[in-house]
Amino acid sequence: MDNAFELTLQMVLTVLAGVTAQVVGEFARVPSIIFLLIFGIGLGPDGLGLIHPQSLGVGLEVMVSLSVALILFEGGLSLELSELGQVSSSLRNLVTIGVFVTLIGGGVAAHWLGEFPWSLAFLYASLVVVTGPTVITPLLRQVQVDRKVSTLLEGEGVLIDPVGAVLAVVVLGIILNGDADVGSVVGGLTLRLGIGTVIGAIGGGLIGWFLKKASFVSDDLRNLVVLAGLWGIFGLAQSVRSESGLMATVVAGLLVRSLSVPDERLLLRFKGQLTVLAVSVLFILLAADLSIASVVALGWGAVGTVLVLMLLVRPVSIWLCTQGSGMNWRQKAFLSWIAPRGIVSASVASLFAILLTEQGISGGDAIKALVFLTIIMTVLVQGLTARWVAQGLGIAKANAVGAVIVGCNPLSVLIARLIKDYGDPVVLIDTNEAAQEDAAKEGLDLLISSALDHGVLEQAGLAKAGTFLAITKNGEVNAVVAQRALEEFQPPRVIAVMPTDKDLGEVPNQGKLKEAQTPSLSLKKWNRYLTDGEVRLGETRLRSDATELQQAHLSALVRGGEMIPLLVERDGALQIALGQDAWKVGDRLIYLLHDATPKLLKRLGGSTQPVKLTPEPLPTVEDVPLAPPEPTPALEDPLNPLPTVPDS
Repeated sequence: MDNAFELTLQMVLTVLAGVTAQVVGEFARVPSIIFLLIFGIGLGPDGLGLIHPQSLGVGLEVMVSLSVALILFEGGLSLELSELGQVSSSLRNLVTIGVFVTLIGGGVAAHWLGEFPWSLAFLYASLVVVTGPTVITPLLRQVQVDRKVSTLLEGEGVLIDPVGAVLAVVVLGIILNGDADVGSVVGGLTLRLGIGTVIGAIGGGLIGWFLKKASFVSDDLRNLVVLAGLWGIFGLAQSVRSESGLMATVVAGLLVRSLSVPDERLLLRFKGQLTVLAVSVLFILLAADLSIASVVALGWGAVGTVLVLMLLVRPVSIWLCTQGSGMNWRQKAFLSWIAPRGIVSASVASLFAILLTEQGISGGDAIKALVFLTIIMTVLVQGLTARWVAQGLGIAKANAVGAVIVGCNPLSVLIARLIKDYGDPVVLIDTNEAAQEDAAKEGLDLLISSALDHGVLEQAGLAKAGTFLAITKNGEVNAVVAQRALEEFQPPRVIAVMPTDKDLGEVPNQGKLKEAQTPSLSLKKWNRYLTDGEVRLGETRLRSDATELQQAHLSALVRGGEMIPLLVERDGALQIALGQDAWKVGDRLIYLLHDATPKLLKRLGGSTQPVKLTPEPLPTVEDVPLAPPEPTPALEDPLNPLPTVPDS
């Protein structure tokens, strides 16, 4: 009874520590694996001694196997095959040529610098050829970069895990059996990957078919069916050939995703939650089982081994594997820097340490210690500097410009035209074919389709755009398409306009869009102003000697419904400013001011043709009256002279 209670208490502590580490990582905006390692070591025998993974016995191996299978299935499920096609040649090279470059380079470094025997040196190298979605995905969520780069890193993280795990098993088999023939290495690797691919394809196809046909099954049960199915696929592949199960789970995930099963979003969310839990528990247990003394005993040669892996082997691999890819040197430099190791390296190394000890072969603990040192160094150094490197190289998505705008109406057309005139790319999306004429008049690109279609957003260039703006007359639609954009493309800025006009429906719950701006706007009123010509388009620059006054005046105008900020030029880049209320010294603000004077001028001048709005150098904002000026028959505004409109 006491033993059962102790094991229960250890598992409770493990889950609590793992989830806490994930929360702290989210709050600090750094990879959570850092805190998982810290908490695991701190609670293990070398720390507080509250968690003893070895007391789980063979149960630890079972947990590791099933959890890794779940993690890789979720990784395959999260990959978009259409995006992988853009980097297919580089991705293929990374999981073939790149693997062997890392194997050779890492093995030589471990032998010459780490002073490991050749057999153990190559075993170490086989364990660290992988990167892993458990580290890459959270990192790219926090450090958003060019879509082509992120797709390649995510694809490599998922597909290289089973390849690396199988390679490590083959190398271990050579060490245990004494057969070092190159043909046996390639043959064993190909056989296991082939068996896994076939079983995974068949199993994934059956899961997808069942989800499409079994409409009578509830959502909760469907998720559990998928969980049981993926573990069944893993178990079948493992029984046919050891270590082929990992490849089977990845292929099954890819196939289920490609079949576009019903309620795919719910399935992804469920599997994502399970994966976070599995990663949290595994890292805490494996880190707790690590001996700090064994890491320290490795000496500086081990540190040199990891540095060679990071600073020499990885760049060479990227240079070879991305030849002819069309990537520039900045993208390649970022790829060369980012290769943190994750859960597969840690779990397989832990299992191998046990197997080597059972076979009476020394060095298992040293291999495990070196692998964990690699994880710690790559995650800490690369994870903490990734944002700075991306910004320094100019490939961070925060640097992205241009916009994709959903909804074609007078206000959105004006915003799009101003962005286009500035020289940035912009694309409009609308389901109404009648909107095509309005866009064509301004020379704007318009896609007549639904913004809920992933392919349409991709065609519009959202993967590279700086801003996604949903500005249809329906607030619910704006919220839904903005949520889809956030989940699938993670653009740096997302704005979902919430119309406040009474006849346009209720303003939806905005709590779901915590990562988006949700400005409230009387869209119908401003579209009418634009159609009737009751507006002036002004611009001003915030001065250092009057910033507070300008800020106050801007806020008063916006609250009074007499002005809306459209765009702001800051640090040499143009951004959509809807919903913003904080400005900096030096900002150039382009705004729309309600003013009946332009309409009156057209009437007095006899003009019937619409006049193209251009930003006027109006007086600084603090000089603009809080209330709209009274209509006057004069042809010039007393605050700022306007050109006389000739008779038509």
